[in-house]
Amino acid sequence: MRYKVDFLVIGSGIAGLTYALKVAPYGKVIIVTKDAAAESNTRYAQGGIAAVMYTPDTYEKHVQDTITAGAGLCDEKIVRITITESTERIKELINWGTNFDKTESGKYDLAKEGGHSEYRVLHHKDGTGAEIIRALIEQAQNHPNIEILENYFAVNLITQHHLGKIVNKKTADVSCFGAYVLNPETNLIDTILSKFTLMATGGSGNVYSTTTNPAIATGDGVAMTYRAKGKVENMEFIQFHPTSLYNPGERPSFLISEALRGFGAILKTVDGKEFMQKYDKRKSLAPRDIVARAIDNEMKISGDDHVCLDCRHLNKNDLINHFPNIYAKCFSIGIDIAKDMIPVVPAAHYSCGGIKTDEFGRTSIHNLYAAGECACTGLHGANRLASNSLLEALVFAHRASEDSILKINSVTINNEIPDWNAEGTVLNEEMVLITQTLKELQFIMSNYVGIVRSDLRLKRALDRLEIIFRETEDIYEKSILTRKICELRNLINIAYIIIKMAIHRKESRGLHFSLNYPKITN
Repeated sequence: MRYKVDFLVIGSGIAGLTYALKVAPYGKVIIVTKDAAAESNTRYAQGGIAAVMYTPDTYEKHVQDTITAGAGLCDEKIVRITITESTERIKELINWGTNFDKTESGKYDLAKEGGHSEYRVLHHKDGTGAEIIRALIEQAQNHPNIEILENYFAVNLITQHHLGKIVNKKTADVSCFGAYVLNPETNLIDTILSKFTLMATGGSGNVYSTTTNPAIATGDGVAMTYRAKGKVENMEFIQFHPTSLYNPGERPSFLISEALRGFGAILKTVDGKEFMQKYDKRKSLAPRDIVARAIDNEMKISGDDHVCLDCRHLNKNDLINHFPNIYAKCFSIGIDIAKDMIPVVPAAHYSCGGIKTDEFGRTSIHNLYAAGECACTGLHGANRLASNSLLEALVFAHRASEDSILKINSVTINNEIPDWNAEGTVLNEEMVLITQTLKELQFIMSNYVGIVRSDLRLKRALDRLEIIFRETEDIYEKSILTRKICELRNLINIAYIIIKMAIHRKESRGLHFSLNYPKITN
């Protein structure tokens, strides 16, 4: 099948849906999402969304907190844009029907998380992301100009390469004309031609064995853009959430929100001793990179498989009221968080790098935008401040929509694009190899490219990755495409980028810590 639309959106999280809703009055929009529309990284965001709402908070305080967390690598211009536009973007979310918790006085009940100097995190109990997605999908499904293609998988961006034109990577002047997409009903590749494409595919946590990300987070957007010669940066900065629920065998790992520490929970060793004071004066509310490394070190010292989060001193009714999902989840596996400490362990959570964009979400590829976790705007630097991710997605989806609308009459659809050529491919009967290769990849990344790295570990990871890269490319070239083959290929691309950028960074900074360069600059 062949589609022609004004706007193609790949991904149905907060960034994709926001952009779609804003451009829909100006043309036809197709949203491609590889699962159900509601299934996205956004849906799993528990803590909330940071924004300046009331005094004594100020934009300047939020700016400085963000820059401090970013360990000297934030783009200050981008930080100021994001923070000063935060209040307006939150108001739009509310107008679209998002319900944030309020106090009895009617003000928004703002939380405080690690690295924040003020209470500024809006939330809907401990299921903020799910509430935002509920409101946005309801709006999108009711808009006559928006079509959502569920369970469709974007395979590759369409560029000059597909017209038989050679692109010089050093002087690349690449344009995006849409995407080739796997149709779940026909198992064939459809062609979607568009004037503008927004990449909003979320994260890549499944490159690691333990992650809080849903199964869909396989780095598709970054991998597709990288293959299309788009610029990608800062992928070495992978944020490990310090506190995922230690429950062996469960995937994805259940997130124990940082807001719980903001509420007063304390990190302790298995035998009940506090330890964060040894690492940072902010103790359990230090930035995530510091807390994750501290937990990693304590586990190495003790030999334990986890540490604990202690809520036993907190009011039980308040705990249940503020964190009903966390309470219910822990209770379901025999842990009463009002009486028992919660076993926690770090898990891959967020990629601070991604597709390089400017202040309007524009990538290095013409007519291709990126927003959300797959993008690298410069906001996060070497470490993301808690609850800034949903805000960043909102702000740059809005800015990308403004830029797209301005150009709508000056861009035309390229009708010369050929359809996908699947000639010579066969149904692959060795699907078990794909599952096994994925486990190998996750083992390599978790053991050699995790919270603590070294030159030797990175070299070993790269050497082993080259073998599975060649094996997977061989399957990809000869097989009728499936989502699993494409996801594995994308994850291998992501792993390669992370490793190469980690090798290139000859320092320990933010989320990248190397034993060869142990001086931490933040």
